[in-house]
Amino acid sequence: MPIVLRLDRVMADRKISLQELAEEVGISNVNLSNIKTGKVRAIRFSTLEAICRVLQCQPGDILEYEETKEV
Repeated sequence: MPIVLRLDRVMADRKISLQELAEEVGISNVNLSNIKTGKVRAIRFSTLEAICRVLQCQPGDILEYEETKEV
């Protein structure tokens, strides 16, 4: 998948726990953990907006495009 989630890096920079972020964003720990580990195929704009608001970051700080090599 060429889009990589870097939420773990931003959370570490901000020194915020999964539990704390989940509470402030208003989603479950399980859902946030899935986002953090990249186990999701989609993310709602409202969730992304809430994460960016709490972490005071831009979507580009969390989402990264990685070019895939053609086989």
